Amino acid sequence: MPARPVVSVVIIFLNPGPFLEEAIESVRRQTFRDWELLLVDDGSGDGSSEVARQAADAEPHRIRYLEHEEHANRGMSASRNLGCLRARGAYITFLDADDMLRPEALETLLSTLRTAPRAAMAYGPVEYWYSWAGERAARADFVQRLGVAAPALLEPPSLLLRFLRRLAAAPSGMLVRAEVIREVRGFEDAFRGMYEDQAFCAKVCLRRPVVTTAKCVYRYRQHPGSSSSRADRSGEPDFGRTAFLQWLGGYLGREGNEDLTVRDALRRELWWARHPRLHGLVRRARRLRRKLTGRLRPRRSPRPARA
Repeated sequence: MPARPVVSVVIIFLNPGPFLEEAIESVRRQTFRDWELLLVDDGSGDGSSEVARQAADAEPHRIRYLEHEEHANRGMSASRNLGCLRARGAYITFLDADDMLRPEALETLLSTLRTAPRAAMAYGPVEYWYSWAGERAARADFVQRLGVAAPALLEPPSLLLRFLRRLAAAPSGMLVRAEVIREVRGFEDAFRGMYEDQAFCAKVCLRRPVVTTAKCVYRYRQHPGSSSSRADRSGEPDFGRTAFLQWLGGYLGREGNEDLTVRDALRRELWWARHPRLHGLVRRARRLRRKLTGRLRPRRSPRPARA
């Protein structure tokens, strides 16, 4: 058996079409070379299973194909957990099958995490990637605003409070210590899709510090078939958020977590989630007020030139 790799990359997939090959290739192009790739099939029926098997056959020493019993569809959390269970690296990162890593992703995240021995995971801003579609691109690419300092070490539960209150983006494209994934018992199987990453990150951010980098290493492909796009088309505001918040309340109770700042933030967000129309009106009013305030702010007169 080959030596244990430093980093395990887990790609879960369900009918990703041609995107899977690009995701695999983005791992192959990493400047940091001590990695393994686990391709976890969540019951695909579009031919991508064969693409994954061929990749594993071509590089069996570093790429492995995994699937659930009887080629079942078990959902995103269960598939990530299967990858984590079979991963051999000391660090694990997750790449969606329709996204890509920049070539320096593993090198950047690993060096960032190694600078903070107490940190459970490292992450940075994500690029919203529209230009892959060429002339059909809906808009220009942009890098998300993290909403927290970077680089920085964020002590618990500060990051959880920030993304609960929607003042910061929930971590994405993160590199996590394998022992921490075992410590928090992985992803929550109840979340088959949508908010499975936030549930996992909430468990980590309650227990351990998180370190950030200002470098963008993850390309988040924007296309109509993505889970977030399907949620947007559902017509339900904040699709799945109420279920996530309710789960978090139960989790805090089971863990005996009595942090009042977290509980107060959760109570407030649950109220807003249960009154989505009112929340929408308040958010629009706040945006309008910020816009008007910016227009009405008096301009400073230019300073007179010095003689």
